[in-house]
Amino acid sequence: MQDSKAHQLVIVGGGVADIEIATRLGRRWTKERRRGAAVPEITLVDADGAHVWKPILHTIAAGTRDVSQQDVSFITQARDAGFRYLPGALTGLDRAARQITLAPLQAPDGRLVIPERRVPYDTLVLAVGSESNDFGTPGVAEHCRTIDERRQALAFHQEIRIRMLQSLALGEDLPIAIVGGGATGVELAAELVQLREISAGLGAEGLRGRMTVTLIESGERLLSGFPEDISAATLARLRGLGITVLVGARVTGATADGFTLADGSTVRSSLKVWAAGIRAPALLSGLDGLETARSHQLRIRPNLRTTADAAIYAIGDCACLQPEGAAHPLPATAQVASQEAGHLVRHLPAAISEGRAVPDFVFHDRGMLVSLADYAAYGSLGRFGLFKGMTFRGRLAQFGHEMLYRSHQAMLFGFWRGSLVWLADRLNARVRMPARRD
Repeated sequence: MQDSKAHQLVIVGGGVADIEIATRLGRRWTKERRRGAAVPEITLVDADGAHVWKPILHTIAAGTRDVSQQDVSFITQARDAGFRYLPGALTGLDRAARQITLAPLQAPDGRLVIPERRVPYDTLVLAVGSESNDFGTPGVAEHCRTIDERRQALAFHQEIRIRMLQSLALGEDLPIAIVGGGATGVELAAELVQLREISAGLGAEGLRGRMTVTLIESGERLLSGFPEDISAATLARLRGLGITVLVGARVTGATADGFTLADGSTVRSSLKVWAAGIRAPALLSGLDGLETARSHQLRIRPNLRTTADAAIYAIGDCACLQPEGAAHPLPATAQVASQEAGHLVRHLPAAISEGRAVPDFVFHDRGMLVSLADYAAYGSLGRFGLFKGMTFRGRLAQFGHEMLYRSHQAMLFGFWRGSLVWLADRLNARVRMPARRD
């Protein structure tokens, strides 16, 4: 039961940062409450009913990872960690009244389930994530799919299963094109090849000659944020898998049949994915006077508070923080979001109970990893430490990529339960048909 007299900490969003803050502070304050202490109440708000670690959404979309073992029910997590979950999408903010507005919930048939609601807060944390940016390219909104969230990844997986069945039954080609040569684009391309090979190993041999993958990147190289040797190795490996990779190719339009490029050529595709660019939800640019950047990201101070309101923090992909002396804002990555969440977990309790100022956040670049399904993985060690800037690949990179996810699960579930989840994943992988890696 919510205590109206307790300090109300409301967290909007169900991504990496949000669920880490709610879980870690929820457990901490639950222990203190049992000892008789007066502690804040935590409410997590999200439009979806479950959390999935965003860096694995491409595996959910391709169906190479079992979503039933990866999603975390907010209701269950709230019960276990000691916070409250409210389903709903943020639609408004009243800073004077310190309330947020949530959209009505409707059933699939259109019936009203829950009307519009207002949720009071004393401290508000906004971490509503990001979405792909189509830069106003004609036809993209009408003809392309995105995989920015769990529900989109599941919808894409259902669609590709239908298209694969049609290809096999009708003998039709299945050309797939992905726009965006960042981590999402290259990882999804590799996962789709693995999906094809798994399907062929289960008897759908016809897909090998009909299902093709094209990756389109407007820049001069893939993975522009990675060291150049990783970009070159990734390009070579993708092409070795039979993926057509176009670099320096700017898309000017999308149609039902494919993409048009700036040089006048076309890329035929019946299934199109847009994975280029990052922007925050447009809603943020009209949120009761909060200051935003051009990409709708909320401008924040070094201590992660919004520039317009000391009671509101913004972190993760929806926040714009440019460290002093830096040429660019911090990137929209899970690493940044997780470190920002950890900073608030450490300092919000004192800010709420004692009025202390949250100190400035300092980001530590611990490197980057990219995994091309079971075929390859590459990583760099970041910009600090004895081996700063060093790159590595192979099993070590694959293990590092896996450990990032397992560390997130251990935070959510605890060490022992997280280990059991990992074991269940490994057992599940053993009984499924492996992909060919040649």
